[in-house]
Amino acid sequence: MKTEATLFLADQWADDQYALLDSGDGHKLERFGTQTVIRPDPQAFWSPASPIESWTADARFDAKAGDDDRGNWQLINRAAPEAWPMEWRGLHLNARRTPFRHLGLFQEHSAHWAFAQDQIRSAGRKIRVLNLFGYTGMMSLAAAHAGAEVTHLDASPKSNGYGKDHAEMSGLADAPIRWIADDAIKFTAREIRRGNTYDAIVLDPPKFGRGTKNETWRFEEDLPELLANTRALLSDQPLFVILTAYAVRLSHIALAQALAGHLNGLGGVMEMGEMAIPHANDDRLLPTSICARWRAG
Repeated sequence: MKTEATLFLADQWADDQYALLDSGDGHKLERFGTQTVIRPDPQAFWSPASPIESWTADARFDAKAGDDDRGNWQLINRAAPEAWPMEWRGLHLNARRTPFRHLGLFQEHSAHWAFAQDQIRSAGRKIRVLNLFGYTGMMSLAAAHAGAEVTHLDASPKSNGYGKDHAEMSGLADAPIRWIADDAIKFTAREIRRGNTYDAIVLDPPKFGRGTKNETWRFEEDLPELLANTRALLSDQPLFVILTAYAVRLSHIALAQALAGHLNGLGGVMEMGEMAIPHANDDRLLPTSICARWRAG
């Protein structure tokens, strides 16, 4: 298996849909469609291009003490709606302010949406995709839009509901997407027993999470079992596997080698590195997570 160091850049967005306008002093200024927001980001410990006091935004997220994710939104523009439309390459979704500082999408994953579409379209055959921890469905929609049959799984029925809404907004209400609310390890184990296989699998697990029946997910403890299930679910002609990780004390090298160990014998190419968002007005990059991505060739 060939190994490549890669920088996964989220540079596939139209400027009027998403832009990282500035970052620094532990914060970032971003434009999501018609709204601009300020959010904390501990990795942005450099100096911003412009003082934070000069930033203008529709809303600002204030994190609770000791918790990087939970907090409250301070609405600066009282007329700004809680949810508003966005578009990526003909796919439509609603951005929305959540109590976990996220906005209903992980924009850095556009690097993988584009990659998946290219791989599916060039395969020359019907591709079955399993999207685990699929959140509000942009990867699932990107794959379906490229012609794949998709199984989308997330433990949150609410996230799956948003995904179905996004499919309808994108003209994909009748696309072959199964929306499933379940625990990832339990579901993949059942799929193995059923004899089902997939040509491509996407994994975006959190550091910690809970399943539909209060099952716990801990990244370092549970990832090996899930990777073993992933390997067992791959078809005889696998196309790609994507694995991302946030807020874990791991190197992208460790992540790639863990995945490669389970894909031993498949050949192909293992890309590993950081995911990052380029700034709109200069050459700085904001790192977001680590990634390992395998492709057949």
